[in-house]
Amino acid sequence: MKTQLRRCATVLAVAALSVGTLAATAAEAAPGADSSAVAAANNGDPTLTDVYIWATDVNLRSQPSKDSPRLAVRSQYWLDAVCQTQGQYVYDPAVGGNSWWTAVQEFAGSDIAWVNNLYIRGGEKIEGVPDC
Repeated sequence: MKTQLRRCATVLAVAALSVGTLAATAAEAAPGADSSAVAAANNGDPTLTDVYIWATDVNLRSQPSKDSPRLAVRSQYWLDAVCQTQGQYVYDPAVGGNSWWTAVQEFAGSDIAWVNNLYIRGGEKIEGVPDC
């Protein structure tokens, strides 16, 4: 029994070191971004502009409206931007207001979701993302 416990502890320690090394490598590749965000950005469509959701618990919607169905929730996450358009005005007392929304994909070929530009790094209208 003690031998099995030591083996399990050794396997867990090796796995933890491997994950730590991968995370450190990913973090070095993109300063200021966590490793899961870097991984998401690297798996996207290289022909689209990568955008970063800087906030936590941001709703991705089916249409550029805060009243449309929520498809997902993301925090500090990279996505591929397809295009952007004006939609429903969103006001957040912590950051202000914006009517620009960006259509995003998690990876090439995935479903489109919309996120208000308030929560995307880059300002009111995101440079490098075409209009819809």
